Amino acid sequence: MPSRRTALRWFAASSGLAALSTPKSAPAETMVKNGKIKQSIVHWCFARGAKWKIEDTIKAAKELGCVSVEGVGPTDWDKLKAADLKCAYVGAHGFVKGMNNPAFWDANFKAIQERIDKCAEYGNPNVLSFTGFADTTNEGGSVISREQGKKNCIEAYKKIIGEAEKKNVVLLLEHLNTRDSAEMKGHPGYQGDDVDYCAEIVREVGSPNMKLLFDIYHVQIMHGDVTRRLEQCKDVIGHIHTAGNPGRCEIGKDQEINYPPLMKKILEIGYTGYVGHEFIPTIDPMVGLREAVGLCDVA
Repeated sequence: MPSRRTALRWFAASSGLAALSTPKSAPAETMVKNGKIKQSIVHWCFARGAKWKIEDTIKAAKELGCVSVEGVGPTDWDKLKAADLKCAYVGAHGFVKGMNNPAFWDANFKAIQERIDKCAEYGNPNVLSFTGFADTTNEGGSVISREQGKKNCIEAYKKIIGEAEKKNVVLLLEHLNTRDSAEMKGHPGYQGDDVDYCAEIVREVGSPNMKLLFDIYHVQIMHGDVTRRLEQCKDVIGHIHTAGNPGRCEIGKDQEINYPPLMKKILEIGYTGYVGHEFIPTIDPMVGLREAVGLCDVA
């Protein structure tokens, strides 16, 4: 028999419950008691899954004790600042036309520079970048081999990292899964689908302002053995994302990743950055977020 939580997910999916829920009707309950993990909400998930406006996500973050709403552009940063929230990362360019292909460097450099400048202005820490797809012939690019893609990424990041260093901003490279399945929420064709491959690029750039976005959900799908991977990548991790597997849903008990021990591990390795909740809600989003924040608020 399905658990009560699983049944709720099925009901939410069929009835549109998640799309109707906003934090306005949720009781105020600050879940953060220990505060050792700097928790953040990734806005796009709740904008898509629950139709939240930025004001809804800000309200949820404040009620739950999160310190950031991330993945939103500078046009919303005055609202975050007024609520005493950071934007833990901001995107620069897309994950298809990435840094593995010189055809896209000029546009990507411009976008990254603009985001670096804005982050410096507002005191936000991270700008997100991607390797890009291996085959971009349909996007005005070409087919790039894995080894050439790595070389191109290293060369490209070395060209722009000095700007991040000047402004005390970190440039993040994200590892994504490429499993071709709606359930896996993957990105087939993305070249940086091996976390070691991405970590090697970061290490070769050789700057404290170049780091890895370690997405626990994507690492679980592509590699598993997440605790060991955290240990292996501890020197380059600059940001962390959560989501439940299977389905990129809530991170509670009805999925395979056990988050409290992983949070204790990131404290053990000395990580002091943000942990962003990037799951797509299938039940009342405040219920899912309340559970997520509680699970990750380890002592």
